[in-house]
Amino acid sequence: MRSASTQDKEKQIIELFVRDESSAMDKLYNEYADKLFGVCRRYLTDYDSAQDALQDCLIKIFTQFKSFEYRGQGSLWAWLNRIAINESLLFLRKEKTSAFIRTGNELPDTCDDEPPVNDIPIETIAELIRNLPKGYRTVFNLFALDGYSHKEIAQMLGIKEYTSASQYFKARNMLARMIKQYRQKQQQ
Repeated sequence: MRSASTQDKEKQIIELFVRDESSAMDKLYNEYADKLFGVCRRYLTDYDSAQDALQDCLIKIFTQFKSFEYRGQGSLWAWLNRIAINESLLFLRKEKTSAFIRTGNELPDTCDDEPPVNDIPIETIAELIRNLPKGYRTVFNLFALDGYSHKEIAQMLGIKEYTSASQYFKARNMLARMIKQYRQKQQQ
């Protein structure tokens, strides 16, 4: 028997919620909890904080599911992903330290060469991203992985647009150096 397509799974979960079935939460959890935890983990380096953010995320999803509007294939995941990002950002805001490294308004004229990453395990790439400073990591995730513009990121984080662009640029450079260091260690 073939597994159901993503669209079929989405529709099935939505139908369960619409019918107020008790299995709706279990089905959603089984299908999306690991992916949502992965989103939280990209933003939060502390494993326990990421688990707490996931729990808050799931509570929000379960209590606000009636506000979800299906807009076609992938819209459920987009909605869930957005909640996970927002809950992760809330956890980051609760931390007392400033997330952003301020070194001036100007971006450097050049960027380090970006090394290829296709032969590096995805878990290693994720760990390298988690090792970026909080501000770099947050903007890198929002821009490179979640597709937000610097204007949107600035609004979400309460920073200036050029700060977002600068943090992303610096994150890319730092990540490139980290990848080079990783490769050097692998060759030893």
